Amino acid sequence: MLAAVHPERPSAPLVEALLAAGCRPVPVADAAAVADQEPPEGWAALVIELGDEPAAALSLARRVRADGGAPVLVVATRAQAPALPLEACDDFLLSPIDPAEIALRLRRLQALMGDEPVQEVIRFKDLELNLATYQARLAGVPLDLTFMEYELLRFFASHPARAWSREQLLSRVWGYDYFGGARTVDVHVRRLRAKLGETRASWITTVRSVGYRFG
Repeated sequence: MLAAVHPERPSAPLVEALLAAGCRPVPVADAAAVADQEPPEGWAALVIELGDEPAAALSLARRVRADGGAPVLVVATRAQAPALPLEACDDFLLSPIDPAEIALRLRRLQALMGDEPVQEVIRFKDLELNLATYQARLAGVPLDLTFMEYELLRFFASHPARAWSREQLLSRVWGYDYFGGARTVDVHVRRLRAKLGETRASWITTVRSVGYRFG
């Protein structure tokens, strides 16, 4: 999914968090750019960092909301948050940015904007993934997963029985050509198998010369 991002040079932590959330950021300068560059499927959100010019950023947020454009997610510091006018945005989060939190808020904004209903829970046998809380349970017992381990397991559980190459997994789960390359997928699969336990590790099958299959 695509997100319009202001300012035109967003901070590295925001870009990294959006990429980790599977969202591709597109820098925009003003409300006209938000409208002109909007993809056919629409923006996931307009993400605005208040930065050093909060008044100008909030003016853009108000304009986009008044025009009925993309949902607005504001990123503010703790010092800026108390003065943040709630009518200027649909949601906000505090920096430093957590990738899991921004992914959750973007998903909720899409649901509120009338997109296809978001499935809140994914189940596979005795595995349960709660998409609203980013919690995973196995036979009712919480699993301690990192953000990317959770995202990989969520993707697998959402697409059982199909074989995926390492390159496809990097693109679909990480959302871009991750620096670690194919080895990153292997490392995360190995960790997931260890956390699923001996009897369930076989859920993730290695497909020779291809990649992995779940289920």
